[in-house]
Amino acid sequence: MRSKQEMMTLFIDYAKHDSRIRLVTLEGSRTNPNITPDIYQDYDVSYFVTDMASFKENDTWLDQFGERLMMQKPEDMELFPAELGNWFSYLILFEDGNKLDLTLIPVDESDDYFANSDGLVEVLLDKDCLVKNEVIADDRQYWIKKPTAREFDDCCNEFWMGSTYVVKGLARKEMLFAIDHLHEVARPNLLRMMAWYMGAERGYDFSVGKNYKFIDRYLPKEDWEALQSTYQQHSDLVMWESLRTCYTLFRKYSGAVAEKLGYSYPDYDRVITLYTDKIHGSI
Repeated sequence: MRSKQEMMTLFIDYAKHDSRIRLVTLEGSRTNPNITPDIYQDYDVSYFVTDMASFKENDTWLDQFGERLMMQKPEDMELFPAELGNWFSYLILFEDGNKLDLTLIPVDESDDYFANSDGLVEVLLDKDCLVKNEVIADDRQYWIKKPTAREFDDCCNEFWMGSTYVVKGLARKEMLFAIDHLHEVARPNLLRMMAWYMGAERGYDFSVGKNYKFIDRYLPKEDWEALQSTYQQHSDLVMWESLRTCYTLFRKYSGAVAEKLGYSYPDYDRVITLYTDKIHGSI
């Protein structure tokens, strides 16, 4: 696998010698000082260009970056509608294992780019001094935020109401329906509540990562193991156990957040637990 230095030199040198490219930025985890580097990190690079059409005419100019194992062009797909407006991206997995997410952006949209940045940006090349202010990458936007009383209640409401769909799916033996609601509604709000607890305990000046990927660093071992067990979904019996474990964990962390922040603990827990017991007991 080519090294970070080799890859970065490749991206920057190409931009230096192509007059159409006026500005180059690096985004994402490789700019985040709080992320431990590893070989699996993508290279999220943006080229700000004067002539988008000439790049999009064919893909041969990408050959210089290495042998491609696979490439995706999200803005050139029919099944999945484009989401980047005038921008155009290439997601490239190279044969040596490196991954490049390269985005072409019209140079006259550079101000909008920086105005809407998530903060994880590093300027690699600026031929025309387009960037007027110093850019220092940080992940502040992803730090845990203290919930308001309303946000806390909303999270509780969504967790417990969403769980009723899991119950209904299990009662009907509609496993995929139940699994989707556990995975897409209930558990995400459990993870959100856990993160809020960590913020209340440690301060709101850190992130638990994309998709809560670092949350295990802050959970007691037994709770981390319990959380992992909720991803077992291969039978209705296991699904009932996973749902009940989510209830137990949510009850623990939402109760702790309510106590720490002085918020009212809602009655959703009691009524939905009784509802679940009734449905489960009738099967």
